[in-house]
Amino acid sequence: MSSEVTVPTLGESISEATIGEWLKQPGDRVTVDEPIASLETDKVAIEVLATTAGVLGQQLAKVGDTVAVGALIATIEDSVPVAGGGPVAERSQPAVAPASDTLPKAAAGEPSDAAAVLSPSVRRAVLEYGIDPATIKGTGKDGRLTKEDVVSAAQAKQASPAPAVSAPATPAATPAASATGERREERVKMTRLRQTIARRLKEAQDTAALLTTFNDVDMTAVIAARDKYKDLFEQKHGVRLGFMGFFAKAACLALKDIPSVNARIEGDEIVYHDFVDISVAVSAPNGLVTPVVRDAHALSFAQIEGAIAEYGKKARDGALKLEDLKGGTFTISNGGVFGSLMSTPIINPPQSAVLGLHRIEDRPVARGGQVVISPMMYIALSYDHRLIDGREAVTALKIIKEAIEDPTRLLIDL
Repeated sequence: MSSEVTVPTLGESISEATIGEWLKQPGDRVTVDEPIASLETDKVAIEVLATTAGVLGQQLAKVGDTVAVGALIATIEDSVPVAGGGPVAERSQPAVAPASDTLPKAAAGEPSDAAAVLSPSVRRAVLEYGIDPATIKGTGKDGRLTKEDVVSAAQAKQASPAPAVSAPATPAATPAASATGERREERVKMTRLRQTIARRLKEAQDTAALLTTFNDVDMTAVIAARDKYKDLFEQKHGVRLGFMGFFAKAACLALKDIPSVNARIEGDEIVYHDFVDISVAVSAPNGLVTPVVRDAHALSFAQIEGAIAEYGKKARDGALKLEDLKGGTFTISNGGVFGSLMSTPIINPPQSAVLGLHRIEDRPVARGGQVVISPMMYIALSYDHRLIDGREAVTALKIIKEAIEDPTRLLIDL
C-alpha cells in the first residue's frame, strides 16, 4: 500500500517550482508532517511534508527538475520488501558508517529526532560544518535546531583543544591543485530565486527611470537614545531596540508628506496608498528577500522591531512564506551591516522608491563653526523619475535625515 506525495499549492500566481533538495531518500523512514523535500519557487523555499507515516518509496523527480502544482513527485510505502524475507519498516543499515559521513544518522537513513526536523538552511549548515545534529540542543520553536545553533556548536568545537596525535609515518600529502598551477572552473545552475532576482532587477533598470539622491545623517541622537533605553526596551518588549525602527518611523513621516514616494505606476495611472507597508531587505541562504512589515505607519517601535527580528530569523531558517513577501509600498535596504559606505539601491518593482542605509563611521564635520567628530551615515534614496520629481525625492530624504538627527520629531509627527 502506498500514498502519493504531490507538489502542494505554492501561492497565488505560482504554478511551478524546482526540486531544490531531497531531505529523505528511498527507504528512509518518514513520519506525518515531516519534511521530505524542499522546493524552490521564484520567491521562497517551500518544504513538502509527508501526509502519512511509512517509508519513502520512489522519487519521481530529480534535484533541479521543474514540477507543476499537483504533480506526483514521490510515494510513501507502508513497508519495503527485503530480498529473501518479509517486508520491513526500514532499510538495513551498515554496521559502521563511512568515514566521510558528516551527518551520521540522517545519511544512513536512521535520522535522529533532531535531524528529522531540520530546515534546508540548517541541513546545509550541518553538512558544511560536519556537526551531528543529535548533539546540539535546539533553541527554535518546539526545540528545533536553527542555523545559529549549528554555527555556535561548530565554533565551540573549534575552540576546544584538539587531542595531541603523533605525526603519521606516511608520504607527504599531494600538493593542492592551486600549488600546481592548475586552473579550475565550476558551473552551478542558478536557483529559481536567484533567477527571479536577476530578472526583476533587470526589469527595474529597463522600465523605470532610475535616479538616486544622497544625504548624510548625524547618528548621535539616535545612538544616545538607543544606548540609554535599549536594556529597558528589551526587558519590557522582549526584542532588541535597533536602528531600523527609527528609520522605518522616519520613512513613514516622509511618505505621509510626499505621497508619490509611496505610490506606484500601473499602466497610465498612479496608485497612491494611505498606508505604508515597508519591505525590509534581509539576507536569506539563497539570496536577498524583502518581507513586508505591514501598516508600519500604525505600529510602535516594539512592533516594528519585533516584526523585523522575526523575519530575519525566518529568512535564516529558510522559513519565509509567500504571504510574508507579498505587497510592500516602499523598501528599506541596509547595506551597512555588510560594511557598505555608499551605494545606489535599485527599486523593488512595482514600488517607486527604496531607501539605502550604510555603515556608521566617525567623521569630522562642521558644527557651530568648529570641527567635531560625529558618527555619520550616508543615506540614499533611489526613485523612479517617471513618477517622483527630484524636488520630492530630495525633500523626502531630508525629512528622514531631520527625523533621525532629532528623534523628537517622530513623537510629535513633525
